[in-house]
Amino acid sequence: MTTLNDQLPEPTAIRVDLGAIFVSMELSRSSWVVTSLLPGGGEKMSRHSVPGGDVVALMARFSALQEKARRRMGREFPIIVIQEAGLDGFWIHRALEKEGIESHVVDPASIATSRRRRRAKTDKLDGETLVRTLLAFKRGEPRVCAMVHAPNPDEEDRRRIGRERKVLTGERIAHVNRIKGLLFAQGVTGYEPLHRDRRDRLEELRTGDGRPLPRHIKAQVLRELDRLELVIAQVRAIEAERDAMLTQDGDATCADAASMLLKLKGIGAEGAAILCSECLWRPFDNRRQVAAYAGLAPTPWQSGSVSREQGVSKAGNPRLRSTMIQLSWLWLQHQPRSALARWFQERVARNGGRLRKPAIVALARKLLIALWKYVTMGVVIEGAVMRAA
Repeated sequence: MTTLNDQLPEPTAIRVDLGAIFVSMELSRSSWVVTSLLPGGGEKMSRHSVPGGDVVALMARFSALQEKARRRMGREFPIIVIQEAGLDGFWIHRALEKEGIESHVVDPASIATSRRRRRAKTDKLDGETLVRTLLAFKRGEPRVCAMVHAPNPDEEDRRRIGRERKVLTGERIAHVNRIKGLLFAQGVTGYEPLHRDRRDRLEELRTGDGRPLPRHIKAQVLRELDRLELVIAQVRAIEAERDAMLTQDGDATCADAASMLLKLKGIGAEGAAILCSECLWRPFDNRRQVAAYAGLAPTPWQSGSVSREQGVSKAGNPRLRSTMIQLSWLWLQHQPRSALARWFQERVARNGGRLRKPAIVALARKLLIALWKYVTMGVVIEGAVMRAA
């Protein structure tokens, strides 16, 4: 008698015979956990550990995996490696590619995980998940993960100027606030540490009750001024290096993009440098990818009859996103007759003058896409005013 179970086809295993050795790497300071899946071994994965940062030991482990696969299958197999983007940067990825190994860097936030409140997480489970993700990616499954577009060393190095300037600017603000706080506790207001006469003005200050500044408070403020002046000098040096990069960079593409951006009113040297180093060096297929990279893509929620918008995802480059918000406010000030500025004004007017902050985020997305089209395709923004030559 034939039963229902006899009629059902036997479950098939996941296809792993893709003609390669699939390897995932879990990186840490002390050790690297290597999880591998060899051809002819079914779905069984093996794990090995090598000292952290030891590329020679890693290559030896890869050679051992290839030798094992050759003995098992009778031929050579290439190695395909995946690792998560993290604090190690891209030097391991470049070292693997230099050895002729196909390497992929994945955005860890893009990998699907269990939605249980408490999910198990170990190096073993993470390594196996990465290998299965790599298998699905190589099989061509859509939306299985988001691979990171690794910059070359020159592109990565250009980012340092804008990022260091932001750090130095934060330190400058901290020194200014600390000096003002020390003086305010003595009843002194109106002192500006960023003015050139800051040291002369300090000698003239009196406390709120008419006394000269106490000796130790004055000494502390002077030491803060020493550190502040060092930061100011470093900011000037960084800005000079940034200006030289925008005009005399060895990469003609970056210099051309910067010169086009600087022709638009409302975009200065810092905004052009951030756009070139953080965004416009990357190839994008469409405007959705541009908005998603900046973390300005919408996040819909739709289930049955329920459909609402959750706002922007913010799953992107935070430096680019904050810069675009600042450029959007500047765009409204310097380009009030452009089509984008008129769209913003009409949008806010329909809401009775409210919801300016959500509208500025939408304007930032539109402005970034418009600037991308302007630089890559030469599409001039409608109504935009250029600087005089």
